[in-house]
Amino acid sequence: MIAVAMLGSAVLSSGALASPVDDRAEIEDLHGRYLFAFDWHDATSYAATFAEDGILDYGAGEIKGRKAIAAFIEEGRKRAAEAHAKAPAGGRQQGGRHIISNIVIKLDGNKAHGLAYWTHMTSGPTGYGTVDFWGHYEDELVKVDGQWLYARRRIYNQAIPEWSAQDANPVVTSSAPPRQRATPAQSTTANR
Repeated sequence: MIAVAMLGSAVLSSGALASPVDDRAEIEDLHGRYLFAFDWHDATSYAATFAEDGILDYGAGEIKGRKAIAAFIEEGRKRAAEAHAKAPAGGRQQGGRHIISNIVIKLDGNKAHGLAYWTHMTSGPTGYGTVDFWGHYEDELVKVDGQWLYARRRIYNQAIPEWSAQDANPVVTSSAPPRQRATPAQSTTANR
């Protein structure tokens, strides 16, 4: 039995054979790497979770390709750094963290469709935080050279009317794309 387990590990680590369980675990890992990269403003790692021609759609228009996605996250990093520089002395820096849950994945060879809830928490000057945004992701994923990546990620934010989901279960019926927001000045980076 140990020999079989060791052989199974060798086969899986070589990438020759991956089971649906392995694919699901790799997609869940992708979700985690995506959110860590976003929360820490790591533009390169964030963009690397997308296919070369991947699309990010959160309601402010589609952002296409790794280079454009990385530039978008880098702009967010700059805005966060400016906000931190303006924070009052003695207070804690405002920060945010995302949580992902209720992950549903439908595998189809080297492609997959995924859904998941996300929640965003923001801390204030005291360091205590609160949930400020929540929604769900609808993903089209692709396996490229043995690695799962986002081909398209749509982000729905229930706190923003234009970006909220339909009133139907997205596991059964895909949501219409999030709509362009009427006033870009109201936009926030907390939902990406």
